[in-house]
Amino acid sequence: MKSLYLLVDFFTIIIPLLFSFHPKIRFYKTWKEFFTAAISVSVIFIIWDSIFTHLGVWNFNSRYITRIYFFELPIEEILFFICIPFSCVFTYYCLNKFYNLSWNPKTENIFCLILSFSLLITGLIFHDKLYTSVTFISTAFVCLILKYGFKINWFGKAISVYAILLIPFFIVNGILTGTGLEEPVVSYNKSEIMNIYLFTVPFEDIFYGFELFVLNLFIYLQLLRMKESKRRISLENRIELSVKSE
Repeated sequence: MKSLYLLVDFFTIIIPLLFSFHPKIRFYKTWKEFFTAAISVSVIFIIWDSIFTHLGVWNFNSRYITRIYFFELPIEEILFFICIPFSCVFTYYCLNKFYNLSWNPKTENIFCLILSFSLLITGLIFHDKLYTSVTFISTAFVCLILKYGFKINWFGKAISVYAILLIPFFIVNGILTGTGLEEPVVSYNKSEIMNIYLFTVPFEDIFYGFELFVLNLFIYLQLLRMKESKRRISLENRIELSVKSE
């Protein structure tokens, strides 16, 4: 079934896309910020993905793809870097809008440090396994830079949302890694991973997905903050001009 991967992309995004127009959600009003973020981050992941494909860290089964390629990657894989972040950021947007997801700052700091240093140490221990080392070390640095460099206050919220997203994550990644199929859509070189699996999903994929999510979320929220700041300044200027004209 050559359209399988394409269908996975489609069903990943279609429900969040439709609900973006719900009057209580209106996520579509932030599409400009989201797609700017997604395209920016996708460049990094496409380069990463293309290099790893070239090095044989993973490969794509031609049985399940349309065989349209860009940078040695099937078009379905390119779309993956838009569809998955869209669903993830949409979920964050909705849950943050309707629920209080805030963590205690001290708990958030401790969790971030433990997670980051655990990933860093594991990545160094498995330095001979390319996917493991690059994913764990890069995710560790992304967490530390965002939390302590940019001083984000939503790290705990992102963790809570991602914990919920792990349910559809295992469904989507499960299909791509072979659950219920004769052969996987994406195959991994066993010498480049720890060979620890959750169902059919390599353990590394969890953190690869988290890194993709938080980088998209970071740029998206930064752009929204800039948009709100410009709107506020514009409103203040109009008020000031109105007062002067009186």
